Amino acid sequence: MDELRQMALKAYDRTIGLGLSDVAVDGCVTKAPCGGEKAGRSPVDRGKQGIKRSTVVDAEGIPLGTVAASANRHDSPLLGETLDTLQVLGPLPERMSVHLDRGYDSETTREKLRSRGFTPEISEKGKPAPLQTGKRWVVERTNSWHNAHKKLVWCTERRGRVIDFWVAFSEVVIVVRRLIREAWTRYRWDGRPHHRP
Repeated sequence: MDELRQMALKAYDRTIGLGLSDVAVDGCVTKAPCGGEKAGRSPVDRGKQGIKRSTVVDAEGIPLGTVAASANRHDSPLLGETLDTLQVLGPLPERMSVHLDRGYDSETTREKLRSRGFTPEISEKGKPAPLQTGKRWVVERTNSWHNAHKKLVWCTERRGRVIDFWVAFSEVVIVVRRLIREAWTRYRWDGRPHHRP
């Protein structure tokens, strides 16, 4: 499934183009009523078993990689592992901005991003940060796309490899749907090029 995900991303990049100059990362907690290798006590669901998905997306919300972990893990420690999933894309742009919510607001996180050559764009704690004002909202939309696949929002799988399979499968579906949608908007039904304004 990882190979299929890479094929889908390469097809999207070749046809539409991945927006890698601005990426966004965020975590999403879902239910895991059966427990399992990647489940843990959910801080947002009265301590019931849950799974956290930490996802990195491009500027248009295309999922580039996801790490599944127990729900009680904080977003910040998962950031490095999540950004490591970008390695399968090959060489990255020299100037990449990483957009994060205020849960990542710390000097440790900023230093971690700078050491990797990324520019941190983090909402500050204590200051209002409407979701739509920055470039972070696309990861929230992608989390919703993931959650449309009920296998992820209510995960009954116990083995980590199986959970990773379903996450990768969900991402393949998201990328292929976006590829079809973008192709549809760029070309008329009769095959003549139709460019977006």
